[in-house]
Amino acid sequence: MLGLMVRDHRASKSPGRRQSPARGAVRVVPPAPRNWSLLSLRLPRIKGMGDRIQQLMWPVLLLLLAGGLYVLGTQLMPQADRPISVISVEGDLQYIDRDAVQDVIQPYLDESFLGIDIDGLSAELNAMSWVAGASVKRVWPDRLVVNLDEQLPVARWGDTALLNNAGEAFSPEHIDSFEELPRLTGPERAKRRVMQNYQQFNRLLRPYGHGVAELELRERGSWFMTTRDGIQILLGREDVVEKMKRFLTIDQLVLSERRDQIARVDLRYSNSMAVAWHEPAAQDETGE
Repeated sequence: MLGLMVRDHRASKSPGRRQSPARGAVRVVPPAPRNWSLLSLRLPRIKGMGDRIQQLMWPVLLLLLAGGLYVLGTQLMPQADRPISVISVEGDLQYIDRDAVQDVIQPYLDESFLGIDIDGLSAELNAMSWVAGASVKRVWPDRLVVNLDEQLPVARWGDTALLNNAGEAFSPEHIDSFEELPRLTGPERAKRRVMQNYQQFNRLLRPYGHGVAELELRERGSWFMTTRDGIQILLGREDVVEKMKRFLTIDQLVLSERRDQIARVDLRYSNSMAVAWHEPAAQDETGE
């Protein structure tokens, strides 16, 4: 209901004289809105006890709220915590043994949807040699989704391990089928460095018809490489990339037509290189 306020700016001059209708400004003032938010409610005050009652009522309200949440939780929990009925394994898998994955997952099948140890299952999957990364997530109401990222082997590390494209070694049970991969060797602490140089050398060699078959970093820091066409290249310790570029330049100018005769190229010199040739095949006495 709107309030009405009338103002008359003319003073009355005679009490017995009839007054003319009031003139002046009229302003309609709406009543102040009432704020009914919970925090602004004030409990009725009782003289001498109002403050005490308010202090006691808030804990009671909080206890009632907590009790309601507890009852709601106990009623919903049996509905939410169901047995797991479906486990989906996703990922582009070429080398990972699916039976081995099943063996890891099997002990967790008896767990409930909320009770399953997600972190424990993820850790066991990540410990598998061909798994580069594993994640497990719940999908309401009773499903688990397992996502597996597979290792990408790009080289052999010695005779017992493989290297991925990040220069990290992993050791599958059988690597006999990866003999075609280049063989890299060096100190254990230098795996990433050897992988980085291998990738750089390969990018340089590929456009010229070469490729890396073996790359070795020795303890004293010297680099030795064998190309896919059997040429041994001694690179020394420093400026190995620049030395490789020098070899490729001379290879295109002079050596490309005689590659099958080259046994070894020594690039350990600062501004030159030495080439060792294969010995010509000895002919027998008949001349054949």
